[in-house]
This record gives sequence, structure tokens and C-alpha cells, in this order.
Amino acid sequence: MCVVCFVKALVHVFKIYLTANYTYNFRSWPVDFRWDDVRAAGGAGGGHRALTCAAAVAGVWLLRGAALGGDAPGRPPRGARSQAQCLLQQIRELPGQLASYTLAHSLGRWLVYPGSMFLMTRALLPLLQQGQERLVERYRGRRAKLVARDGNEIDTMFMDRRQHPGSHGRGLRLVICCEGNAGFYEMGCLSAPLEAGYSVLGWNHPGFGGSTGAPFPQHDANAVDVVVKYALHRLHFPPAHVVVYGWSIGGFTATWATMTYPELGALVLDATFDDLVPLALKVMPRSWKGLVVRTVREHFNLNVAEQLCCYPGPVLLLRRTLDDVVSTSGHVRPLPSGDVEGNRGNELLLRLLQHRYPVVMAREGLAAVTRWLRAGSLAQEATFYARYRVDDEWCRALLRSYRARREDEQEDEQKDWGPHGLAFPWLVGQDLSPRRRRQLALFLARRHLKNVEATHFSPLEPEDFQLPWRL
Repeated sequence: MCVVCFVKALVHVFKIYLTANYTYNFRSWPVDFRWDDVRAAGGAGGGHRALTCAAAVAGVWLLRGAALGGDAPGRPPRGARSQAQCLLQQIRELPGQLASYTLAHSLGRWLVYPGSMFLMTRALLPLLQQGQERLVERYRGRRAKLVARDGNEIDTMFMDRRQHPGSHGRGLRLVICCEGNAGFYEMGCLSAPLEAGYSVLGWNHPGFGGSTGAPFPQHDANAVDVVVKYALHRLHFPPAHVVVYGWSIGGFTATWATMTYPELGALVLDATFDDLVPLALKVMPRSWKGLVVRTVREHFNLNVAEQLCCYPGPVLLLRRTLDDVVSTSGHVRPLPSGDVEGNRGNELLLRLLQHRYPVVMAREGLAAVTRWLRAGSLAQEATFYARYRVDDEWCRALLRSYRARREDEQEDEQKDWGPHGLAFPWLVGQDLSPRRRRQLALFLARRHLKNVEATHFSPLEPEDFQLPWRL
């Protein structure tokens, strides 16, 4: 064997050994960052406003509504119920709670987060190894172990483009990627922003890849919390330069992160949904409806729309027109081309616009946007838009005029602005005619949602990854 061949073989063996170490020895990997390192560092955070975010300092929390133990309709308020009534109610609910817990920690978890199954991880191990090697060699990725508040170890990979940000300066922005229920950063949604030239931080859900724990909502929130802190206080990205990108079920952690850290610069949601309940009911037997609803609400309450409305920054929704996973349409798979009426991203957009622009989205505006959402192609969308003769410049000028007037009023009243300027909701459109309200509603809908002709699991093309619209 010649010397050159021997060196090549040695390098190949070393690469295999290095990749194997990446996978199997991550548990012995030293901890790079802990969730409480922010407080341990005192005030040396470069002036990031996220340091003073009450939700982050006080601890990880989740939104919990009436569906999670609040006073249900027809039930007397808790203060009006006697101790004996409460005890009897708890006894009556005990069998349902046990059945819900059993379903959630067995079949339910495997259905909601199939990527946490050991067999799937073993089957995908060669692809995960190749993905890690590609990120390290081609993009100089840096792997790090983070410890969340609950003790789970979170496996992350960071690709830094700040030294060579590109002509548009994209490398100065960090995209935090939140994967789907069967996605890993080694082969997941981070490829689109990475190939588009952004700095990227990928992480695996608890129980996925090298991350420990189980992927329940509370553990997921703890995980993304330490990931955001790591980006701000160890990687030293300004909050305004951080974009959170969530694909599919990753929309839950993405909206949780931006809700908890409203200073973050932007949010992009790709092929995600408003709530898990309609999708769970679609795949489970009808006779299980009560148990399914209870199990989702108590153990997998992925209330994406509710969290989304708590974020005041720029938002872009990517709706995949061939997506049959987040669709509640009754069609047999595969979904017919252009059939987007049952896509749960529609409800997500309507909830967002109704929260931010309640006057515009009343009656005429809501009806116009609902009809516009049925357009399943760019040609249909453009035709519908032209039919209403929407004047983009007029809409933009009206919104800017309203913002300037309200900011002047707030300045006179000495009110504090939000991290993204004038806080929502905006009551713009009160003096407009029904025709003008429809035009403004369509303008806002088109700026917040973009159609992508792709299936749910198709990799997003780099040119389709865009930052949200800003006024």
C-alpha cells in the first residue's frame, strides 16, 4: 500500500470514529451551557432586554385555559363549590384521568412524537451520522450540550456565518430552528435557512437524538428556553437579530419562545397548525372523542394559535398547498392539488389577524380573507386579489399613518412602547367603507401568509425561506 493510500484510509477511519463518538459518547460530553448560567453571569449580558424578561427569570410556564381545569360552562365556580363537592368531583374524574394518563404515556406519545421512539432513532442512525458530518465539515458546525431547567440535556448544533455574512448580511441573523415531531437537526428544517446564508442554531427535542428526557410540552418549553438563552447570552446575538423558525409541531416551541421572549426579531411558521385537537380527532376513532380531547388538553396542549397571539413582532406563515398532515379535509390521501380549505394554517392566520386587526377583520374583512384562503395556487391567489382591486400603496400608507398617530398619542400620554413599537391590537379601519375594509384585510392576509407548492415532508427550498413583512 502506498503512503498516500494509507493516509487516505487513516483519515477515513478517523472520520468514522469521530462520527461514532458524536453519537454514542454525547452523554459524557461536557456541559457547555446551563439554563441558570444567565443569572450566574450577573448583568454581563451585553444589555439584552431579554435578561429582564419576567417569564424567563421566574421560570418556564405554559398557557393554561379553561380546557385545562378551569371553570367549565355549567359548572359552578370553584369558590362556590363545597369541599365535599370537590372531592366527589375528583373521585368521578379519577378513572378518566387514569385512562388519559395511560394513553398519553403510551400510544399517544408515539403518535404525537414518533421521533422519540428508540426503533426510529436506530433506523435513522446512519442518516443522522451523515447529517452531523455534513454540518461539521461543510458548515463548521459546533455541537454543544445544554442543560434545561428540568435537568434534560439538549443536543444542539450551531453554524456561525457572522465572519462572512454575505452581500445581504444574512449571516448576522441567527435562525433558531424548531423541528417537527419526526425531525432532527441533523436532517431537518434547518437546511433551508442554512443554505440561504443565515447563521443557524438547531436543537433536538427531549428524547430525540442526543437529547435526553421525553417530548412532552413542558419539557419542550424547558428545552427551547435554554436554547434561546444560549443564543442570547453565550453566542451573543442581539435579540432583534434572532429569528425563530418552527416547522410542523415545532410551531409550538417556536411560538412559546417568541411569546416568552417578545424581544426576539421575527417568527416564521412552516406547515404548522392552530391546535392539536382537530388533527388528533381526525386520526382516532370517533368513539374515543372524549378521551382524545381530554388527553390532548391535559398532556399535549399544543395551543399554537393562543401563543402566537401573544407575540407582538413580525410573523410569516408558510402554507404548503399539498399538505395532508395538518389538513382536516375528508379527502383520501394524497390530498388533491390545490385543496387547501381544510389546512389548519388557515385558522392560524385568521386567529392572528383577528387579534391584531379586530376592526378590519369584522364581517366583510373576515369573509374576504376566508374566501381568499381557498386559493390553492399563486395564479388563483393573484386573480382573487386583482378582483378586489387592492391598492398596496394605499394600504401601506393607511397603516403607517395610523401607527404614527397612535405613537404620537402614546408619547403625549407617556406610555411605554412594546419591543416592536406600537402594541397590538390596532383599531385601524373604523372609518372605512366595507369595500376598503375588504381590501385592507386582503392586503394584511397576503403579507402574513405565503403559499408554497410542496407536501408536508418536502424539504423547503432556500428561496422559499423568507423573513416576515415589516411595515
